[in-house]
Amino acid sequence: MDLAIVRWVSRMLHTPLLDRLMPLITMLGNGGWIWLAICVILLCRRRTRRWGVLCALSMFLTFLAGEGVLKNLVQRLRPFYHLPELELLIPPPGSFSFPSGHSGSSFAAAASVWRMDRRWGRWALALAVLIAFSRLYLSVHYLTDILAGSVLGLLCAWLAAKFCNHWERWHTL
Repeated sequence: MDLAIVRWVSRMLHTPLLDRLMPLITMLGNGGWIWLAICVILLCRRRTRRWGVLCALSMFLTFLAGEGVLKNLVQRLRPFYHLPELELLIPPPGSFSFPSGHSGSSFAAAASVWRMDRRWGRWALALAVLIAFSRLYLSVHYLTDILAGSVLGLLCAWLAAKFCNHWERWHTL
């Protein structure tokens, strides 16, 4: 089913405009740099420092679980290995496919921003969805990779929030 979805997206959704736009969108998620920049901005202001810590911790937990553990445990090859007829619009990533790191870091950071401010959180979640979809569009991830990465990011954001709440409660005693 996963291969059929990648093949369908490749055949039915590709347009010249999206072929130029999706590599740019996916580049925003490379290494989580757009999200790390948001973390740094939040950390620089006293009023939002707590949210910067939450955002950074969420991304760190997602990175450890996804890139450090799950990718090496599952070792799933990317779709373009199984569908060599697909033309890649970006250089082929060198790591394994499951879970999507772009999706994980995007949803971890976006969920943290959502907790801080719903208005900005909507924009962050929209960007996270675009970055995640770009990975499917570019044939470098399966839909299940993206869903797993997204859920992992949301879960790590929730765990980071729980940890931060307990930390603050413990330090105010």
